[in-house]
Amino acid sequence: MAISKGKKQEILQKLDTARKSAETMVFVKFTGLKGVDTTLMRRTLRERGVGYIVAKKTLMERVLSEGGYAGTPPELPGEVALAYSADQIAPAQSIQEFQKKYKDAVSILGGVFAGSYKNKAEMTEIASIPSLQVLRGMFAQLINSPRQRFAVVLSKVTETKSA
Repeated sequence: MAISKGKKQEILQKLDTARKSAETMVFVKFTGLKGVDTTLMRRTLRERGVGYIVAKKTLMERVLSEGGYAGTPPELPGEVALAYSADQIAPAQSIQEFQKKYKDAVSILGGVFAGSYKNKAEMTEIASIPSLQVLRGMFAQLINSPRQRFAVVLSKVTETKSA
């Protein structure tokens, strides 16, 4: 379907703003996703601070070529959207969550992370990184673990001496 020149300019402006403000961008294949599911996904992404733009691949390529990203862009077959955020992990994690929920309808095709293009496998690995809160909890547990073991050993020693 042909898009008017004004509409193309509007989409290019949105894509350029996304490119400038985002730390991470994820290319999303969304073939066969129902309208209700799309609305739910967009709402959830918005609540997490992740933007979502559907645009023609030629317009995306035009804007992303101005970014000066290292590497080669991944292949983008079918219908493609762009999920982006100032948070480095949120777009990939959110899309991976929807990929699990909507098996064949949503998938990660690749993305831009830390100033370079990444393929599907690399973006999937990035999506599996735990959130900052989970990492902090894991770190606190790691620090606390030796103390707990020492306390257990001391209690066992006192039990055996008192018996």
